[in-house]
Amino acid sequence: MNKGCNTQISSERLTYTRCLSIAGSDPSGGAGIQADLKTFSALGCYGMTAIVAVVDENTVGVTGVHPVPVDFVTGQIRSCLDDIGADAVKIGMLHSSELIRAVHDTLREYPIVNIVLDPVMVATSGDPLLQKEAIATLRDQLVPVARVITPNIPEAEILLGRKLVSNRQLPDAARELSQGGQVSVFLKAGHLESDMLTDILYDAETDTIHLMESPKIATRNTHGTGCTLSSAIASYLAQGCPLPDACRRAKNYITAAIKSGSHYSIGHGHGPVNHFHLLWHD
Repeated sequence: MNKGCNTQISSERLTYTRCLSIAGSDPSGGAGIQADLKTFSALGCYGMTAIVAVVDENTVGVTGVHPVPVDFVTGQIRSCLDDIGADAVKIGMLHSSELIRAVHDTLREYPIVNIVLDPVMVATSGDPLLQKEAIATLRDQLVPVARVITPNIPEAEILLGRKLVSNRQLPDAARELSQGGQVSVFLKAGHLESDMLTDILYDAETDTIHLMESPKIATRNTHGTGCTLSSAIASYLAQGCPLPDACRRAKNYITAAIKSGSHYSIGHGHGPVNHFHLLWHD
Protein backbone atom coordinates (compact mmCIF):
# COMPACT_ATOMS: atom_id res chain seq x y z
CA MET A 1 0.00 0.00 0.00
CA ASN A 2 1.23 3.50 -0.83
CA LYS A 3 2.05 5.49 2.31
CA GLY A 4 1.40 9.22 2.40
CA CYS A 5 3.57 11.88 3.99
CA ASN A 6 1.63 12.00 7.26
CA THR A 7 -0.18 8.66 7.24
CA GLN A 8 -1.38 7.81 10.74
CA ILE A 9 -3.31 4.86 12.10
CA SER A 10 -5.53 5.66 15.08
CA SER A 11 -5.91 3.13 17.87
CA GLU A 12 -9.56 4.17 18.20
CA ARG A 13 -11.36 4.62 14.88
CA LEU A 14 -10.01 4.42 11.35
CA THR A 15 -10.95 6.93 8.69
CA TYR A 16 -10.01 7.55 5.07
CA THR A 17 -8.05 10.24 3.31
CA ARG A 18 -10.82 11.77 1.18
CA CYS A 19 -10.52 13.14 -2.35
CA LEU A 20 -13.32 14.60 -4.49
CA SER A 21 -13.07 14.84 -8.26
CA ILE A 22 -15.22 17.35 -10.15
CA ALA A 23 -14.92 16.34 -13.79
CA GLY A 24 -16.43 14.64 -16.82
CA SER A 25 -17.01 10.91 -17.28
CA ASP A 26 -14.99 8.87 -19.79
CA PRO A 27 -16.79 5.63 -20.72
CA SER A 28 -13.56 4.10 -22.04
CA GLY A 29 -12.04 4.36 -18.56
CA GLY A 30 -8.76 6.07 -19.37
CA ALA A 31 -9.42 9.70 -18.48
CA GLY A 32 -11.79 11.94 -16.55
CA ILE A 33 -13.67 10.70 -13.50
CA GLN A 34 -12.65 7.10 -14.16
CA ALA A 35 -8.93 7.94 -14.22
CA ASP A 36 -9.32 10.06 -11.10
CA LEU A 37 -10.99 7.28 -9.12
CA LYS A 38 -8.35 4.78 -10.23
CA THR A 39 -5.58 7.16 -9.15
CA PHE A 40 -7.15 7.95 -5.78
CA SER A 41 -7.57 4.24 -5.11
CA ALA A 42 -4.06 3.31 -6.26
CA LEU A 43 -2.57 5.92 -3.93
CA GLY A 44 -4.58 4.95 -0.87
CA CYS A 45 -7.36 7.56 -0.88
CA TYR A 46 -11.15 7.35 -0.72
CA GLY A 47 -12.48 8.76 -3.99
CA MET A 48 -15.73 10.68 -4.55
CA THR A 49 -17.08 12.31 -7.70
CA ALA A 50 -19.25 15.12 -8.94
CA ILE A 51 -19.88 14.41 -12.62
CA VAL A 52 -20.20 17.55 -14.74
CA ALA A 53 -20.75 15.89 -18.12
CA VAL A 54 -21.14 12.51 -19.75
CA VAL A 55 -18.56 12.45 -22.53
CA ASP A 56 -18.94 10.09 -25.48
CA GLU A 57 -15.31 9.18 -26.14
CA ASN A 58 -12.80 6.39 -26.48
CA THR A 59 -9.10 6.09 -27.25
CA VAL A 60 -9.68 7.43 -30.77
CA GLY A 61 -11.54 10.65 -29.99
CA VAL A 62 -14.51 12.52 -28.57
CA THR A 63 -17.88 12.08 -30.29
CA GLY A 64 -19.99 14.27 -28.02
CA VAL A 65 -20.41 15.95 -24.62
CA HIS A 66 -23.71 15.78 -22.73
CA PRO A 67 -23.63 18.36 -19.90
CA VAL A 68 -25.17 17.60 -16.51
CA PRO A 69 -27.43 20.47 -15.34
CA VAL A 70 -25.43 22.96 -13.31
CA ASP A 71 -27.62 22.77 -10.21
CA PHE A 72 -27.26 18.99 -10.26
CA VAL A 73 -23.47 19.33 -10.36
CA THR A 74 -23.44 21.65 -7.35
CA GLY A 75 -25.86 19.29 -5.61
CA GLN A 76 -23.38 16.44 -6.03
CA ILE A 77 -20.57 18.59 -4.60
CA ARG A 78 -22.62 19.59 -1.57
CA SER A 79 -23.81 16.01 -0.99
CA CYS A 80 -20.20 14.83 -0.75
CA LEU A 81 -18.82 17.74 1.25
CA ASP A 82 -21.74 18.13 3.67
CA ASP A 83 -21.68 14.45 4.59
CA ILE A 84 -18.16 13.10 4.09
CA GLY A 85 -15.97 16.17 3.56
CA ALA A 86 -12.73 16.21 1.58
CA ASP A 87 -9.03 16.55 2.28
CA ALA A 88 -8.47 17.58 -1.34
CA VAL A 89 -10.52 18.48 -4.41
CA LYS A 90 -9.39 17.88 -7.97
CA ILE A 91 -11.17 19.87 -10.70
CA GLY A 92 -11.02 18.68 -14.29
CA MET A 93 -13.12 19.44 -17.36
CA LEU A 94 -15.58 22.32 -16.85
CA HIS A 95 -17.07 23.11 -20.24
CA SER A 96 -18.93 26.41 -19.71
CA SER A 97 -18.72 29.76 -17.92
CA GLU A 98 -21.94 29.07 -16.04
CA LEU A 99 -20.56 25.81 -14.66
CA ILE A 100 -17.21 27.36 -13.75
CA ARG A 101 -18.89 30.14 -11.78
CA ALA A 102 -21.18 27.66 -10.02
CA VAL A 103 -18.29 25.37 -8.99
CA HIS A 104 -16.34 28.41 -7.79
CA ASP A 105 -19.23 29.71 -5.69
CA THR A 106 -19.99 26.29 -4.21
CA LEU A 107 -16.42 25.50 -3.19
CA ARG A 108 -16.09 28.91 -1.52
CA GLU A 109 -18.67 27.68 1.02
CA TYR A 110 -16.21 25.08 2.35
CA PRO A 111 -12.80 25.52 4.05
CA ILE A 112 -10.84 23.36 1.60
CA VAL A 113 -7.22 24.36 1.04
CA ASN A 114 -6.06 21.59 -1.27
CA ILE A 115 -7.75 22.42 -4.57
CA VAL A 116 -5.93 21.10 -7.65
CA LEU A 117 -7.17 22.56 -10.94
CA ASP A 118 -6.37 20.78 -14.19
CA PRO A 119 -7.45 23.38 -16.80
CA VAL A 120 -8.67 20.83 -19.32
CA MET A 121 -9.33 22.46 -22.68
CA VAL A 122 -8.43 19.86 -25.30
CA ALA A 123 -8.53 16.05 -25.20
CA THR A 124 -5.45 13.95 -26.00
CA SER A 125 -7.07 13.28 -29.38
CA GLY A 126 -7.17 17.04 -30.09
CA ASP A 127 -10.92 17.46 -29.59
CA PRO A 128 -11.97 20.68 -27.77
CA LEU A 129 -13.54 20.24 -24.32
CA LEU A 130 -13.97 23.86 -23.19
CA GLN A 131 -16.11 26.54 -24.82
CA LYS A 132 -13.95 29.43 -26.02
CA GLU A 133 -15.91 32.03 -24.07
CA ALA A 134 -15.27 30.09 -20.85
CA ILE A 135 -11.48 30.49 -20.96
CA ALA A 136 -11.52 33.95 -19.36
CA THR A 137 -13.94 32.76 -16.66
CA LEU A 138 -11.66 29.86 -15.82
CA ARG A 139 -8.59 32.13 -15.68
CA ASP A 140 -10.20 34.95 -13.71
CA GLN A 141 -12.48 33.10 -11.28
CA LEU A 142 -11.36 29.53 -10.73
CA VAL A 143 -7.58 29.71 -11.03
CA PRO A 144 -7.20 32.12 -8.06
CA VAL A 145 -9.00 29.76 -5.63
CA ALA A 146 -6.79 26.76 -6.46
CA ARG A 147 -3.70 25.80 -4.51
CA VAL A 148 -2.02 24.53 -7.67
CA ILE A 149 -2.92 24.39 -11.37
CA THR A 150 -1.51 21.79 -13.77
CA PRO A 151 -1.59 23.09 -17.38
CA ASN A 152 0.19 21.38 -20.23
CA ILE A 153 1.91 23.41 -22.95
CA PRO A 154 -1.17 23.94 -25.21
CA GLU A 155 -3.29 24.96 -22.19
CA ALA A 156 -0.59 27.31 -20.94
CA GLU A 157 -0.37 28.90 -24.40
CA ILE A 158 -4.12 29.54 -24.39
CA LEU A 159 -4.02 31.08 -20.91
CA LEU A 160 -0.96 33.21 -21.73
CA GLY A 161 -1.91 34.11 -25.29
CA ARG A 162 1.49 33.20 -26.74
CA LYS A 163 3.50 30.20 -27.93
CA LEU A 164 5.95 28.25 -25.79
CA VAL A 165 8.63 26.53 -27.85
CA SER A 166 11.50 25.75 -25.47
CA ASN A 167 12.20 24.67 -21.91
CA ARG A 168 13.95 27.98 -21.26
CA GLN A 169 10.60 29.77 -21.45
CA LEU A 170 8.84 27.61 -18.90
CA PRO A 171 10.00 29.07 -15.55
CA ASP A 172 8.89 32.58 -16.55
CA ALA A 173 5.67 31.19 -18.02
CA ALA A 174 4.89 29.36 -14.78
CA ARG A 175 5.47 32.52 -12.74
CA GLU A 176 3.19 34.48 -15.07
CA LEU A 177 0.46 31.85 -14.83
CA SER A 178 0.58 32.19 -11.02
CA GLN A 179 -1.21 35.55 -11.31
CA GLY A 180 1.21 37.43 -9.13
CA GLY A 181 1.89 34.54 -6.77
CA GLN A 182 -1.78 33.76 -6.04
CA VAL A 183 -1.52 30.12 -7.14
CA SER A 184 1.25 27.56 -7.62
CA VAL A 185 1.77 26.17 -11.13
CA PHE A 186 2.90 22.73 -12.23
CA LEU A 187 3.67 23.30 -15.93
CA LYS A 188 3.92 20.05 -17.88
CA ALA A 189 6.48 19.96 -20.70
CA GLY A 190 5.36 16.78 -22.45
CA HIS A 191 4.41 18.55 -25.69
CA LEU A 192 7.93 19.93 -26.26
CA GLU A 193 10.35 18.01 -28.50
CA SER A 194 13.01 16.58 -26.19
CA ASP A 195 14.42 13.27 -25.01
CA MET A 196 14.00 14.44 -21.42
CA LEU A 197 10.88 15.96 -19.87
CA THR A 198 11.59 18.87 -17.55
CA ASP A 199 8.33 19.84 -15.88
CA ILE A 200 8.32 23.10 -13.90
CA LEU A 201 6.78 23.68 -10.50
CA TYR A 202 6.48 27.29 -9.45
CA ASP A 203 5.72 27.09 -5.73
CA ALA A 204 3.92 30.35 -4.98
CA GLU A 205 3.98 29.54 -1.27
CA THR A 206 7.78 29.88 -1.14
CA ASP A 207 8.37 31.79 -4.41
CA THR A 208 10.63 29.04 -5.70
CA ILE A 209 11.08 27.13 -8.95
CA HIS A 210 11.53 23.35 -8.94
CA LEU A 211 12.71 21.42 -12.02
CA MET A 212 11.40 17.87 -12.26
CA GLU A 213 13.06 15.71 -14.89
CA SER A 214 12.17 12.33 -16.30
CA PRO A 215 12.96 10.45 -19.52
CA LYS A 216 10.42 10.78 -22.31
CA ILE A 217 8.73 7.44 -22.98
CA ALA A 218 7.92 6.59 -26.60
CA THR A 219 4.31 5.39 -26.50
CA ARG A 220 0.85 6.20 -27.87
CA ASN A 221 -0.69 5.24 -24.53
CA THR A 222 -1.07 8.73 -23.07
CA HIS A 223 -4.86 8.95 -22.75
CA GLY A 224 -5.70 10.53 -19.40
CA THR A 225 -2.17 11.46 -18.34
CA GLY A 226 -3.18 14.98 -17.30
CA CYS A 227 -6.16 13.76 -15.29
CA THR A 228 -4.02 11.14 -13.61
CA LEU A 229 -1.21 13.53 -12.67
CA SER A 230 -3.53 16.13 -11.15
CA SER A 231 -5.38 13.44 -9.19
CA ALA A 232 -2.07 12.09 -7.91
CA ILE A 233 -1.05 15.56 -6.72
CA ALA A 234 -4.42 15.91 -4.97
CA SER A 235 -3.94 12.48 -3.35
CA TYR A 236 -0.54 13.37 -1.92
CA LEU A 237 -1.67 16.81 -0.77
CA ALA A 238 -4.64 15.17 0.96
CA GLN A 239 -2.21 12.91 2.80
CA GLY A 240 -0.29 15.90 4.14
CA CYS A 241 2.66 16.12 1.75
CA PRO A 242 4.24 19.55 1.20
CA LEU A 243 3.48 20.86 -2.29
CA PRO A 244 6.91 20.16 -3.89
CA ASP A 245 6.95 16.65 -2.40
CA ALA A 246 3.37 15.99 -3.58
CA CYS A 247 4.24 17.09 -7.12
CA ARG A 248 7.45 15.07 -7.23
CA ARG A 249 5.72 11.94 -5.96
CA ALA A 250 2.89 12.47 -8.45
CA LYS A 251 5.36 12.87 -11.32
CA ASN A 252 7.11 9.66 -10.31
CA TYR A 253 3.73 7.90 -10.19
CA ILE A 254 2.59 9.06 -13.64
CA THR A 255 6.00 8.34 -15.19
CA ALA A 256 5.87 4.77 -13.90
CA ALA A 257 2.22 4.44 -14.98
CA ILE A 258 3.11 5.55 -18.52
CA LYS A 259 6.12 3.22 -18.66
CA SER A 260 4.09 0.23 -17.45
CA GLY A 261 1.14 1.10 -19.70
CA SER A 262 3.41 1.33 -22.75
CA HIS A 263 3.71 -2.47 -22.77
CA TYR A 264 -0.02 -2.95 -23.35
CA SER A 265 -2.23 -2.67 -26.41
CA ILE A 266 -5.83 -1.56 -25.79
CA GLY A 267 -8.06 0.38 -28.17
CA HIS A 268 -7.21 1.76 -31.60
CA GLY A 269 -5.93 5.20 -30.61
CA HIS A 270 -4.23 6.67 -27.56
CA GLY A 271 -4.47 3.94 -24.94
CA PRO A 272 -4.51 4.54 -21.17
CA VAL A 273 -1.68 4.47 -18.64
CA ASN A 274 -1.48 1.65 -16.09
CA HIS A 275 -2.96 3.27 -12.99
CA PHE A 276 -2.39 0.15 -10.91
CA HIS A 277 1.25 -0.49 -11.78
CA LEU A 278 2.04 -0.43 -8.05
CA LEU A 279 -0.32 -3.40 -7.53
CA TRP A 280 -0.14 -5.25 -10.86
CA HIS A 281 3.08 -6.86 -12.09
CA ASP A 282 4.03 -6.93 -15.77
